[in-house]
Amino acid sequence: MGPLSARLLMQRGRPKSDRLGKIRSLDLSGLELLSEHLDPKLLCRLTQLQELDLSNNHLETLPDNLGLSHLRVLRCANNQLGDVTALCQFPKLEELSLEGNPFLTVNDNLKVSFLLPTLRKVNGKDASSTYSQVENLNRELTSRVTAHWEKFMATLGPEEEAEKAQADFVKSAVRDVRYGPESLSEFTQWRVRMISEELVAASRTQVQKANSPEKPPEAGAAHKPRARLAALKRPDDVPLSLSPSKRACASPSAQVEGSPVAGSDGSQPAVKLEPLHFLQCHSKNNSPQDLETQLWACAFEPAWEEGATSQTVATCGGEAVCVIDCQTGIVLHKYKAPGEEFFSVAWTALMVVTQAGHKKRWSVLAAAGLRGLVRLLHVRAGFCCGVIRAHKKAIATLCFSPAHETHLFTASYDKRIILWDIGVPNQDYEFQASQLLTLDTTSIPLRLCPVASCPDARLLAGCEGGCCCWDVRLDQPQKRRVCEVEFVFSEGSEASGRRVDGLAFVNEDIVDKGIVLCGDEEGNVWLYDVSNILKQPPLLPAALQAPTQILKWPQPWALGQVVTKTMVNTVVANASFTYLTALTDSNIVAIWGRM
Repeated sequence: MGPLSARLLMQRGRPKSDRLGKIRSLDLSGLELLSEHLDPKLLCRLTQLQELDLSNNHLETLPDNLGLSHLRVLRCANNQLGDVTALCQFPKLEELSLEGNPFLTVNDNLKVSFLLPTLRKVNGKDASSTYSQVENLNRELTSRVTAHWEKFMATLGPEEEAEKAQADFVKSAVRDVRYGPESLSEFTQWRVRMISEELVAASRTQVQKANSPEKPPEAGAAHKPRARLAALKRPDDVPLSLSPSKRACASPSAQVEGSPVAGSDGSQPAVKLEPLHFLQCHSKNNSPQDLETQLWACAFEPAWEEGATSQTVATCGGEAVCVIDCQTGIVLHKYKAPGEEFFSVAWTALMVVTQAGHKKRWSVLAAAGLRGLVRLLHVRAGFCCGVIRAHKKAIATLCFSPAHETHLFTASYDKRIILWDIGVPNQDYEFQASQLLTLDTTSIPLRLCPVASCPDARLLAGCEGGCCCWDVRLDQPQKRRVCEVEFVFSEGSEASGRRVDGLAFVNEDIVDKGIVLCGDEEGNVWLYDVSNILKQPPLLPAALQAPTQILKWPQPWALGQVVTKTMVNTVVANASFTYLTALTDSNIVAIWGRM
């Protein structure tokens, strides 16, 4: 499709007219339009246009000067939009559709609510629930930026150039003012910059008028709400949370057993953790009565910047996969597959090139379980963009290769491990996976772990019958392989004849902060400091190690009674060990935070 013409607009406009100024509704969907095809000089002649459909095109941006000041309904579903700030040119917009734009995130939803105060519906849902959140964020950010301004201006000397100092203030505010969960940092930094620039502009005006500095604007002056914001409503698909009991909150954050807190034997000091959130976000039919759904696996999202850490964790159990912000306990996203029971999740980060040649980073979440299917979820956009029919039996676990971001291992109850290349999504955001290797096992594989020193060459698996290792090099001719090395436990040892359902490499690159985590059947989390083991000479027998700490189950309230104990199925911490997530067999996600 080339540039738009007046003739095409009159053909697709309603009511039918030979004058563009009389068209009130225009359907431009499915024309393969690019952003440069939207000619502002032509579209601004639609002076009475109230409804515009731009769905199912290839738009990456909207021009800033379309001149459609009377527009009330805008449909932009299934495009490639990566920014929403151009929507501020439609001050009367009441309904907006943005589904199927994979590069838009929850931050963009908040920007939309801020920019369009008259908006009633977004993607067919009531927009009022987001307004209260935006108002609260804006109020707190304005207060913090104003306080930062006062502190900044107090440190300036009379000889410092005002223009440069004010530019430095904007930079320092964006860098230093923080509020809210990490997942909303794009929105909060966007607003911090706007508030800072408004303060600077107001200061310049005051200097010009009075030729003397005055007190900066009050906290609420930087942004006056342009519409009365409705009270926050809990969306139907947001799960209920469980608050810990007062006794649990007042209890010690960690019980230390087996080693002194100060680490006199060379171990690290005890990590101080406190219970933050207890969530029932996997309840069947969102029922608060559900304390039976078993939760199986969780994984923290890869950090978007090198050296950074993530506080966003994915959890799975029952028919749902949830993505949770550990700081706030908010369920950011929830994906349901009726009839499925999810057993495993794994993250990868892909670099995707758009049709216009722009590079975009995707966080893709793979989820699998009872039905033998792998679902590839674009979490931030909120949809499933690929399904791999991986096995005929249930998938017990999966993991991405740390050496190749598109290589995915799946392990099934059919006693096979398969290596897939999921590839990168095409222009329709669909994956075309290909099978690379099949690894046969003698028992059901339960955990997968690429060998830390050579992740593209060897794969380790914990199985019902023990622990095995395979050669997974792709330059070898055999595409179906048997176990190359089997680990045999000493006769008479506690590990003899036991299945291996937990696996990790004990080195400084794999085990965070030298700490190994596990849960028990009482709801407790056991922490082991293995830093001493890393310093020992190889091949020396290691003594049985006592736990450094035991985080006692905080016994939260549910259904009017205390949940005294529960089985902890898995425990995971983020890279900086600031948050720890434990999943239970009683539909409770427990999140701990470092003090």
